[in-house]
Amino acid sequence: MVELDVDATISAERELFRNAPITEALLDIRAILPDHTGLDQLASFHDSIRDRYPNKRDRKIWTGSIHVRAEGPEIAGSSGGIDGFLFSSVDGKNLVQCRLDGFTFNRLKPYDKWETFREEAFKLWQSYVRIAAPKEITRVALRYINRIEIPLPITDFKDYVLTGPEIAPGLPQGLTGFFMQLTIPITDIPAQAIVTETIEPITETKRLPFILDIDVCRQVAFNVAEHDAWEVFEKLHDLKNHIFFKSITPKARELFR
Repeated sequence: MVELDVDATISAERELFRNAPITEALLDIRAILPDHTGLDQLASFHDSIRDRYPNKRDRKIWTGSIHVRAEGPEIAGSSGGIDGFLFSSVDGKNLVQCRLDGFTFNRLKPYDKWETFREEAFKLWQSYVRIAAPKEITRVALRYINRIEIPLPITDFKDYVLTGPEIAPGLPQGLTGFFMQLTIPITDIPAQAIVTETIEPITETKRLPFILDIDVCRQVAFNVAEHDAWEVFEKLHDLKNHIFFKSITPKARELFR
């Protein structure tokens, strides 16, 4: 196992970009709810946020398995149902999930700054706690999806992003698609980072969208009444910044300024 050691007192590299590449930010809390907490109770969560999040949708979950056979794939043991609700703001940029297994706050582009995002998530989480009465937090996570539009022509991804695909010498060096995922244990926090990279089709303006998806999490029991989980979110945010800024080059930074 390859480990990345990050000092516990990470000094986050911070720069507020005029054209930040963040397309979506998510703050997720997994929790264990009392047996008596049901969907009707979760639906009442809307009462406390209706003025800011007027739109409501059921959140459905599907579980099952797919068996690949000679005659074609076969879906077996499928089941599903509603496990919570999704509420969104008028402009659709803020979304909150209220589920039987936890809570998620999503912010779509444009993203302002961490303090704004965190404070809104914390207020919504407090409403969730009052309604759902979670017994314990089991996992906290932050995920930031970045879309970096690289101008063409390009000879090497590493002109912009330092972690990327490499084709062996002697093979054709052209690339029309790839998907790469790295799971990195972080020993000092402790936490886990999942870094996913891929590319999207070339835009009409001759730019290649490079997706840099950073998901950082810690799986451990937290007391709901304490603020320990939110202190960990601060460390996870610093870690996310550390990974992002170590992954891009000065040339990439210029795209966001």
